[in-house]
Amino acid sequence: MTVLSPELKHRLSTPLKIGTVEVNSRVLQSPLSGVTDLVFRRLVRRYAPDSMMYTEMVHASEVCHVRGLPKIMEVDPNERPISIQLFDCRPDFLADAAQKAVQEGADTIDINMGCPVNKITKNGGGSSLLRQPEMAETIIRSVVAAVDVPVTVKTRIGWSDEEITILDFARRMQDAGAKMITIHARTRAQGYHGQAKWDWIRQVKEQLRIPVIANGDIFSVETAIQCLQETGADGVMCSRGTLGYPFLVGEIDYFLKTGEFKTLPSVIERLQCAKEHLQALWEYKGERGIYQSRKHLTWYAKGFPGAHELRDHLARIETVAQGWELLDDAINQLSQNSFVA
Repeated sequence: MTVLSPELKHRLSTPLKIGTVEVNSRVLQSPLSGVTDLVFRRLVRRYAPDSMMYTEMVHASEVCHVRGLPKIMEVDPNERPISIQLFDCRPDFLADAAQKAVQEGADTIDINMGCPVNKITKNGGGSSLLRQPEMAETIIRSVVAAVDVPVTVKTRIGWSDEEITILDFARRMQDAGAKMITIHARTRAQGYHGQAKWDWIRQVKEQLRIPVIANGDIFSVETAIQCLQETGADGVMCSRGTLGYPFLVGEIDYFLKTGEFKTLPSVIERLQCAKEHLQALWEYKGERGIYQSRKHLTWYAKGFPGAHELRDHLARIETVAQGWELLDDAINQLSQNSFVA
């Protein structure tokens, strides 16, 4: 496994400073649309109590000029530190939404400038702002002026291999007042395919004063350490690696703080966590939570005999009882076979 240099190891053992906010962890849970709701964040925070968590991305138009706030923006007063991520291409809407996010309890405001999904980019949001750096600057200046908490940016390295603009773009974000930038080391054209190009993160880190967080292909403690050593980044943000595995952020955080590996959860422990996740989604969202739980449950059900068949059944559950029965049957079968991987 790649070993951290002494200088980097020391830096990563200290708190992460995002403007005026100090976070006692260098590992962050990425905002994930349809995933990082209050239930999911609570599970991740159980194993990583010091880490910064992010809400799902919230469209500024869902917040502006309305009385109530969307449920995905809901924050538990006890979950700190917490960042609310916003997206749009209109500076005034984002500034207004940011003010309401701070009232909701956000410790920082994150602006999404990296989402590659067509329905977001065609309306000028997400990674399309990589092609509109002046507008991106205006957005950050407007939001910074509107709130008294740090404003951060999450973005990609460019629109395509022919348009990798992150070096100039990151400088612009820093100069506009962003207090941290997280870089998913893929282009918009890549989506989530191919390999993350971590070297671009290294180049950005070498030229910025603000913290630079690495994102992309962080699936284990080992890949996190490799990424940090290759990039010199100030921390890592976990995304797809936490799907069906809310333990990852805590595992990386523990290693950075102690130099030791945590004991990995067994398959049975993961399936027990899946049961808890299902129950919590039902209690929080009702019937809608059952439907949303299907994808989560299929993510948990991997890496053991019979997992494929179990996923097929979990993807069609209609009630908590159905899900629990399926998971309990799998747990009992694994216990009888002494399967512990």
